[in-house]
Amino acid sequence: MKREGENMKISVVGSINMDMTVTAEKIPKKGETITGRELYYIPGGKGANQAVAMARLGANVEMFGCVGDDGNGALLIENLKAQGVKTEHIKTVEHTPTGVAFITVGERDNTIVIVAGANNRVDRAYIGHIEHELKKSDMVLLQHEIPLESIEYVIDLCYRNQIPVILNPAPARSLKQNLIEKVTYLTPNEHEARILFGAVDRDELLRRYPEKLIITLGSKGVCTCRKSGEILTIPARPGNVIDTTGAGDTLNGAFCVKIAEGANIEEALQFANAAAGLSTEKLGAQEGMPVREEVTNALRV
Repeated sequence: MKREGENMKISVVGSINMDMTVTAEKIPKKGETITGRELYYIPGGKGANQAVAMARLGANVEMFGCVGDDGNGALLIENLKAQGVKTEHIKTVEHTPTGVAFITVGERDNTIVIVAGANNRVDRAYIGHIEHELKKSDMVLLQHEIPLESIEYVIDLCYRNQIPVILNPAPARSLKQNLIEKVTYLTPNEHEARILFGAVDRDELLRRYPEKLIITLGSKGVCTCRKSGEILTIPARPGNVIDTTGAGDTLNGAFCVKIAEGANIEEALQFANAAAGLSTEKLGAQEGMPVREEVTNALRV
């Protein structure tokens, strides 16, 4: 870390979406039509969500990504600014729609379909344009909702410049082994871990990447392996679950904030798990994200 103890700059390179969220009594099965309750238009995208999660926790965060030249794009940039996220280098792409996610919330769970839109324009050319700004970062957070070649380029750039990288590999896709070695932390859920590594025993897999691989377990919490070889599991915080959308993004953002502040991995995961639990008690990814005081109070209980 370059400036441990100071207000470190965290950069997020990733997706910016408008979430169209419908609530229903249940999630429909294949071929089934059901009646929804309400429809909401909520700012989202894994990258933007994680940036907002960190800003709400008091971090110094800049978002890098692309939106379309439409109403959604303008609204999403204004929302990020309002949440305290720096947006100066977000690109507005002409003749391209802003990314959209279609989310169904029911049965205390959700399903999501994403149309990438302008997120596909977070390409090598765009990364080249913002490269000098990324080099000013003390930590970089990435996800899989932008082109893979851009993710690879940013990881290589940060590795060469000794900038820690957290990669949240969602949605899951194959990764080159050398990229896994270059990232500082890799944070899949159980499903994503199986796609990345195959049918490997979870504890064996964690021990392969001590204090690098962090697997989120949904309602069961989150786990990693200490450098001593001990498996560390932080149980989920009990709560009144309303919407799990964005819980993983909250966890990643909160973990990133605490690591940037110099916390050890157990302290960071406890903080992140509490933040993720709080985020499920409200509807919407960003709307449910807690502020610092809420997380601190939850950890005291």
